[in-house]
Amino acid sequence: MIIFLIGYMGCGKTTVGKPLAKALGLSFVDMDHYLTDTCRKTIPQLFEDLGEEGFRKLEHQTLEQLSRQDNLLIATGGGAPCFFQNMETMNRRGITLYLQVSPEGLAARLRHGCEKRPLLRGKSPEELLTFIRHALSQREEFYRQAQVTVACDGYSDSQVVEICRRAIQSMPG
Repeated sequence: MIIFLIGYMGCGKTTVGKPLAKALGLSFVDMDHYLTDTCRKTIPQLFEDLGEEGFRKLEHQTLEQLSRQDNLLIATGGGAPCFFQNMETMNRRGITLYLQVSPEGLAARLRHGCEKRPLLRGKSPEELLTFIRHALSQREEFYRQAQVTVACDGYSDSQVVEICRRAIQSMPG
């Protein structure tokens, strides 16, 4: 079994992914951490060195490599589903699970970590919310291709883990 957690940055892919993987008896891989460990550079450094297009190609290659493994739960980068037919690949090779959080919820989660995220650096709270709304409107068409969508607003991380676990275990096959 391979599971891909997708969703916008800050939706909880890593926070939910680790305990969910444990509950399902799977290994956990955070793609961003995998990239930083493999390349020995931070995500902002990779963006700066490669540009967004180069970074997305590297992310695609990493997804291709990881998706050939088994017994794995992969927390993808927020933009990964939106490039190079990655959603198609993930849907073909495993279960895709979209952690859906409202723009307001995402802004509240991301407000304190903007400087660590290249796409959010230097944005005021109003600019952050506007940016998230715009980006989410563009990415939503990809995220909605997931086999399972879990609406996370109003739930604690542990509740989301349990909702995801039940959803995955109730899937046919």
